[in-house]
Amino acid sequence: MKKLLMLTFLFLLSGCNLRTLDPVSETASDQAFLIKLGFWIMMVVVGVVTILFVAFTLKYRETDKNRYDIPKHEEGNRTLEIIWTVLPIILLVCLAIPTVIITYQASNISANPEETVHVNVTGEQFKWTFEYENGKKTHEKLVLPVNRDVIFHLKSKDVIHSFWVPRLAGKKDVIPGTVNKLEVVPNKTGTYQGKCAEFCGILHADMRFTTEVVSQQDFEEWLSSKKK
Repeated sequence: MKKLLMLTFLFLLSGCNLRTLDPVSETASDQAFLIKLGFWIMMVVVGVVTILFVAFTLKYRETDKNRYDIPKHEEGNRTLEIIWTVLPIILLVCLAIPTVIITYQASNISANPEETVHVNVTGEQFKWTFEYENGKKTHEKLVLPVNRDVIFHLKSKDVIHSFWVPRLAGKKDVIPGTVNKLEVVPNKTGTYQGKCAEFCGILHADMRFTTEVVSQQDFEEWLSSKKK
């Protein structure tokens, strides 16, 4: 029964196509790098703790030989104190430096209006509205050109939402009364899923949309096509 439940759970998960670690933009690649870096730092800590746990369990287990032995008291061992103080600091620094650099780069919006595509994104219960510079609006589909800067201008009509296309970039809050900006450069054509990642009400799960990254020519043709 347990195996059946586990297989069912894995089958349901296989239908999820919101993949974070399969980036199609430089922003998403940098953020995926931070996730992997944090994971491997965590695995180093887990590995060291596991090895020490097993080693001490075997060394100090009860046997006829050491049943009445008293281990050496290590209180005030300066070497051990330095090791378990310095090592965590080194690991935190290894994670903090690239995190600060990548976060700063992601928040630094470029100022090149001729080469940049601007999209006004409005979140409301329970849909997204995407408006392009020529006035064209869509709701369930976001179309972007490949290998061009895209700046999203994010605002909300009601409550806090969160704009998220995992393969393009991390989550960005959409807050009433504030316009937040997110810049990405899609580097691969394809269709990618997006959603609201901040619980915003009873139909929160319906705030999904499709992102299509197309060639520059296809984007221009789509943009100039008849507005629906």
